[in-house]
Amino acid sequence: MAASGNNDASLLSQVDSPEDLRKLPEEKLPLLAKELREFLVNTVSRTSGHLASGLGVVELTIALHYVYNTPEDQLIWDVGHQAYPHKILTGRRDQMFSIRQKNGLHPFPWRAESPYDTFSTGHASTSISEALGLALANRALNNGKKVCAVIGDGALTGGVAFEAMNHAGDLGADMLLVLNDNEMSISESVGSIAKHLAMWLSSPAYSRLLSSGKSVLENLPLVKDFAIKAQEHLKGMVVPGTLFEELGFNYVGPIDGHDISALIPVLRNMKDLQGPQILHVVTKKGKGYRPAEDDPTRYHGVPRFDPPVGLSKDSDSAISSRYSHVFGTWLIKKAESDKALRAVTPAMCEGSGMTEFAARFPEQYFDVAIAEQHAVLLASGLAAGGLRPVVCVYSTFLQRAYDQIIHDVAIQDLPIVIAIDRAGIVGADGPTHQGMFDISFIKPIPNITFMAPSSLREFWLMLNTAYSLGHPAAVRYPRGSGISVGFSSDEKGLLPLGRAEVLRNGEEVCVLGWGPLIQEVNAEFTRRNLPYTVVNMRFIKPFDQELVLSMADTHRVIITLEDGVIAGGIGETVASWIVENGRNPVIRCLGIPDEFVEQDSPESIYRQYGMDGASVADLAERLDKRLMDSLENSMLGKKSYQKVF
Repeated sequence: MAASGNNDASLLSQVDSPEDLRKLPEEKLPLLAKELREFLVNTVSRTSGHLASGLGVVELTIALHYVYNTPEDQLIWDVGHQAYPHKILTGRRDQMFSIRQKNGLHPFPWRAESPYDTFSTGHASTSISEALGLALANRALNNGKKVCAVIGDGALTGGVAFEAMNHAGDLGADMLLVLNDNEMSISESVGSIAKHLAMWLSSPAYSRLLSSGKSVLENLPLVKDFAIKAQEHLKGMVVPGTLFEELGFNYVGPIDGHDISALIPVLRNMKDLQGPQILHVVTKKGKGYRPAEDDPTRYHGVPRFDPPVGLSKDSDSAISSRYSHVFGTWLIKKAESDKALRAVTPAMCEGSGMTEFAARFPEQYFDVAIAEQHAVLLASGLAAGGLRPVVCVYSTFLQRAYDQIIHDVAIQDLPIVIAIDRAGIVGADGPTHQGMFDISFIKPIPNITFMAPSSLREFWLMLNTAYSLGHPAAVRYPRGSGISVGFSSDEKGLLPLGRAEVLRNGEEVCVLGWGPLIQEVNAEFTRRNLPYTVVNMRFIKPFDQELVLSMADTHRVIITLEDGVIAGGIGETVASWIVENGRNPVIRCLGIPDEFVEQDSPESIYRQYGMDGASVADLAERLDKRLMDSLENSMLGKKSYQKVF
């Protein structure tokens, strides 16, 4: 696919806002869609980002902004993976090359970025609840604003989406829900029938006929009930919307989501209908770019690539050094020896390295779709029934199952392993996806053993250890690659529970770290030949209390380093333990301060917060020097070193 560029002759170059879009004649919109799709491939291939989802909603995005008076009318994109075309059409076309970069465009809709972004999104299944809230506010204020939410068939699997639909149907608020279905296809003949049927079902004439019929039968309740049931079942025979009708939504569709000539008149009809409406559109993920059409999962989120060539194959060595690959390999090895193992994931099979396991052990694998609460609850049932579940979930999404971790795992003291992928800073996906909080929200929960590996070998040993405990256990690990020295997939060893590992013996300054960052610190101290101590703590809970006090006795400065928020983190717990036991070293806790982390590369973010090896080494040298200067002053009768810091 060739890039359209941004020349004066292109339609896209003339669209700086939806107002400009609405000035175009309808017959030119298919050409605009073609240019928009080409521009999308051209930009994302240079910046990295989400591709296949956006390609699939180009025509739908154009139609929505063409029909609705955005931003006065309110448009919500569930999750936001598919919102790149929306950004391009709403005044951010020329900024697309900055997306996912520091100080650039956010990777998802972002309220502070544009008035067209009604909500900041990033987690799935939230749009219907938000749309209902807006619809109720509009009704209360009588402001005439329209509300439309776009949700994919994947996001619709989240339980909160059905909770919202059930409530919306009960309240009868005016809102449109567009179900973007990219998992099924409609043959040409069925598509033609559906198109005409959708026009009829969304038309004012049909609405008036239905209303007048109900009025005529108002005084004949038995006949009325029979007629309504007959209407619902007859409609259910030709359109697959019975479930939505039962929830109180008027269902229209399915229609071809790439046919602008069909989308626009149906949207115009439905925009002014009263009560909750649902329009079912069928799209093809990756539409218009053949590699993405053929493998939409692989092209969901992409690195930089050459559009004529497509994504290159990763080398085996690059794949094998990833934490997710090691996790998938461990699952396979453990399942070969233990038939009780069950792997559970909420729609994170590929990203978490579970594809091969799912193919080889289909009876021991459960993908519950976007339903994190259900994933943990399912694991609880499996464990109570005598099986050994391992739940794999990204850190940012584990937040959604917090109650289940407490109520249904920890209190029950069930033998469940929670593998927390993408823990810590993940980088370019921004504030909604950084795995910053799992240490602070899991650490206080009784009955859970909590670990953080600093290398691939240690990760393997921690998975072995967690599985062997017979009690709740969690292992947090980062996105990407790790140190592979000494790693073997035949390793059957365990770690001593709650014991740390001294990587480097020194004096005066001791760094206590959890996760891969401590290895970077150790390497930097070695490179500079610094005479300080480095400890790989390994266990967040229980942490090595005896070793910590020993280090506090023999060092004047203690630095804690964790890939998460400082508030409520393990560093604060260790600092409190030291003080409670009467030790008085200078203590500095390193981690993420009290703010959300914007998009940038992980390396840049770590430097920003002083968490990389070089920054920690600089801090250690600075504190050591200030300490020595303070001691010299103290010997001269001046202030003591404790007061300097």
